[in-house]
Amino acid sequence: MTGVPVLDLAGVPCPRNAARAILRLETLDPGDLLDVILDVGEPAANVPPALEAEGHAVVSSTPRDGRWILRVRRG
Repeated sequence: MTGVPVLDLAGVPCPRNAARAILRLETLDPGDLLDVILDVGEPAANVPPALEAEGHAVVSSTPRDGRWILRVRRG
């Protein structure tokens, strides 16, 4: 267990997944981390740029069990 909060957006379509991730990040303090679970394909391609456009940083992107795990630092 990493102690980093997790937001599971598997099965959530675009653009709702990006919006939900942005809203969750807003509840964190600047510099805090959030792990976001996304489906492969369109979500994994579209959510990282949407988060970065809002001033957050995608620290890592890791494939796991047919999904992508993004570690995001709140801007």
